[in-house]
Amino acid sequence: MRNLLLLHGALGHNEIFNPYLETLSAYFTIHSPLFSGHGETKLGEDGISIEKYTEELAAYCKKESLNNVYIFGHSMGGYVALCYALKHSDNINSIMTLGTKFDWTEEQALTESKMLDPETILLKIPKYAEQLETQHGPQWKRLLPAIADMMIALGKNPPLDNNHLSAISIPVQIMIGDKDNMVSLAESAEVYKAIPNAKLAVLPDTKHPMDKVRPTLLLDLMKDFWNLP
Repeated sequence: MRNLLLLHGALGHNEIFNPYLETLSAYFTIHSPLFSGHGETKLGEDGISIEKYTEELAAYCKKESLNNVYIFGHSMGGYVALCYALKHSDNINSIMTLGTKFDWTEEQALTESKMLDPETILLKIPKYAEQLETQHGPQWKRLLPAIADMMIALGKNPPLDNNHLSAISIPVQIMIGDKDNMVSLAESAEVYKAIPNAKLAVLPDTKHPMDKVRPTLLLDLMKDFWNLP
């Protein structure tokens, strides 16, 4: 059985993939690890970074003895998947990303990070604060500033530029929702053009959050890309 890694985004959780498990389990052995600081995993004192999450993914694949891996990454999960591919392309069959932001600048990262203040979220978006508490426990208030720091680090030194992307030789499909207000079609298209063996898909009437994606639409795209019956 082929192995499929489902990678969640920043502040996400692997439970977002529940609507897909029954269908995909007919074709793959499913793996949906949690990045540190998410769910019940511990948030280390050294914080988080794309590099750290890439190492966590590598450690997971090694521990589970995964080879010829298929990967779907939502948002940050897609970014981590492509970073992993730079060092471990021999271990990957192909990658699909959805809603992954690639165009990071320091100024933009600072703006985005200001929206990750726990007290502001508690005050202005209490239902979202409740969701974060449910998914990540009390450490969610530490997780938000850690994610903000990761964004700023991405803005200062993005690990995926065109030179890196052009070195990715495995099949990749970059996907974006046409109503995604966090990621632009232009940056997605630029990455698609930079990766030699890439495809681009735009999902109609689709916003950024994974729970706003229609499972039937995404599953059809997965079946098409991976030649599943």
